[in-house]
Amino acid sequence: MKQDAGAQQPDWSALMRSALAGDQRDYRRLLELMTPVLRGVIRARASGMDPEWCEDVVQETLLAVHLKRATWNRDLPLRPWVYAIARHKLVDAFRRRGRSVHLPVEDFAETLPAAPQPDGLEQRDAGVLIAMLPDRDAALLRCLAVEERGHDDCGTRLGLSPGALRVALHRALQRLARLRQEAGQ
Repeated sequence: MKQDAGAQQPDWSALMRSALAGDQRDYRRLLELMTPVLRGVIRARASGMDPEWCEDVVQETLLAVHLKRATWNRDLPLRPWVYAIARHKLVDAFRRRGRSVHLPVEDFAETLPAAPQPDGLEQRDAGVLIAMLPDRDAALLRCLAVEERGHDDCGTRLGLSPGALRVALHRALQRLARLRQEAGQ
């Protein structure tokens, strides 16, 4: 069995792989190793909560690990997966209790999605199609979609009342759809 680097504790991932292959002794050993670690993590995060409450969260976490063990990706380390489950169970327990939850963002930094980046090709293609429209339609779509200005601002810039802007936008979008269809996009 593999050992953690610099530690004498058995590797949780190796134990789980063995357990998933049917070795009940390795699964029992894994749970025995996991329990005190989870207990310490949950008690540290739930400072001020009574030990029984913390133990309930530990048991919920162990149950979730047991029920979801087949979903763990065997190519990834087990500990981060288990810790994520523990965080979720802790948050759920706080919610049930009605307490506000404040967890350090560092705990989630690796799992926070990056801000979506605009697709350069999509913007280029939209610009090409918009340029094929009549000037007024192109100016309207650039103002609303490309520059992301509001209807009032675009209406003022183009000299359109709110009703006229809606009609012009509808017609511009119809023309754009036809152009897109003709271009095969």
